[in-house]
Parts: sequence; C-alpha cells; structure tokens
Amino acid sequence: MPNSNTYWVHSRPGGGYAATREGGKRASVTADTQAEAWGEARRLAGKSGGEAFLTRKDNHRIRARNTYGRDPFPPKG
Repeated sequence: MPNSNTYWVHSRPGGGYAATREGGKRASVTADTQAEAWGEARRLAGKSGGEAFLTRKDNHRIRARNTYGRDPFPPKG
C-alpha cells in the first residue's frame, strides 16, 4: 500500500502544474507555476508528516525531495 502522505509535483498536459497525493487519481493542488505547486505540496506534506517530490518537466526525473516528520534514528552526538 503506498504511503498516502507523499505528494508528487508534475506538469499537467494542458499547462500548469499539479501536486498529486501518491495513489490518488485527482490533483490535490493545481497551480500556474511550478514554484506555487511545489510550495503547496511541501505545506501539505509538512502537515501530514510525509514527503514531497518535484519532478522535471522534460524527463520526469526527481528534481527535489523534502521529507518531514520524526526521524526514528537520530544521529548520536
């Protein structure tokens, strides 16, 4: 079962950008610019303690990733 707290930002076929929750069929957020969609995806992921991924428009590879939530294995020191 996919992590429902993960958001992917990708380009839309008709123009603009969308942030979609992993496993979801509809966009959680739509925006005219990539920066707006990325900001909203990070906000949603931060509220839910999940992750946000930003993909490139040309080849759909991951461009940026932000992880939120509690780290179960913090470094010692």
